[in-house]
Amino acid sequence: MKILGIETSCDETSVGIVDVTGEVMANVVATQVDIHARFGGIVPEVASRQHVIDVRPVVDESLKTAGVHWDDLDAIAVTHGPGLAGSLIIGLNTAKGLSASTGLPLVGVNHLEGHIFAAWGVSGDSREDRELLDGALAEGRSVMCLLVSGGHTELVLMHPDRRFELVGQTRDDAAGEAFDKAARVLGLRYPGGPEIQRVAETATKEPEPLSRAWMRGTNDFSFSGIKTAVLNRARKEGLYPAPSTPENGADGENGAHTEAVASLAKAFQDSVVDVLVTKTLNAATEFDCGAVVVAGGVAANGPLRTAFRQKSPVPVVIPPISLCTDNGAMIALAGIERFSNGERDGWSLDVEPGLRIGRS
Repeated sequence: MKILGIETSCDETSVGIVDVTGEVMANVVATQVDIHARFGGIVPEVASRQHVIDVRPVVDESLKTAGVHWDDLDAIAVTHGPGLAGSLIIGLNTAKGLSASTGLPLVGVNHLEGHIFAAWGVSGDSREDRELLDGALAEGRSVMCLLVSGGHTELVLMHPDRRFELVGQTRDDAAGEAFDKAARVLGLRYPGGPEIQRVAETATKEPEPLSRAWMRGTNDFSFSGIKTAVLNRARKEGLYPAPSTPENGADGENGAHTEAVASLAKAFQDSVVDVLVTKTLNAATEFDCGAVVVAGGVAANGPLRTAFRQKSPVPVVIPPISLCTDNGAMIALAGIERFSNGERDGWSLDVEPGLRIGRS
């Protein structure tokens, strides 16, 4: 069985092809990062127009990369939510057109479930992570999944029957959103996550810690306070308003702000990582989970990946960075799960920008 997956929920146009064993045969991504960086964030109309330009060439490239033809495929999976409505429409209409022209079944995929199933992806000979997760579920133990991205920070319990249950979520900002806003305060480029990590690595000493919002007694998160703490310290240290271009020292490359910006970036990153890791592992213990999955764009953060692997009492599976950010392979992987269970979608399938996971 081979499935093609289309992902256009935000600003990445991606198509992946995977087989029933989880092998990622192709995962082609056309990124819009440079287009949106000059605006400091995603412009929905610009994103949807770029998807129109990119989607068919990306489909063709994925088939070429995987070395398959349409008659080698069993179904077409596509993200139908959550995400930006205009972007989702491009991917869904493309999938419907391809399904109609090839006769392949259409399978709608929840983008958030796609991120989780990215942990089941296989590249090359390594299948240890997939076998570990399947083994935990087969033993009747649940898997605690942290979904952490620019738009979502949620704790989702995957039960042994692979049913999802939402057990924790942010009450305000997502972690990735906080990274972007902290980076903007410090005068760093969009997207903020990679920039915060890059600059934090240049800090020469341990910074003064920033506060943590623990939301005690719950599995929920809150990141609005850490944004305010960064803003207040940046003002106090003369870092905000920040210079508007990297050339004048805003990103720690030059001038008197170098160490101060690096120190504050590290303090921010330390705080977010500490909260994400601690609360996720506490929840995994509470629900007696056999493993932890960390998924989503923020899962590409190096210190976060390291902290989970050092502190978790149970095995932790984090997809390779190429499968953390939005990609078509993760949609194909989730599509195989649905397709294998006999699930199909008709022409009435519509986009659901506010689609949730683990609740009706």
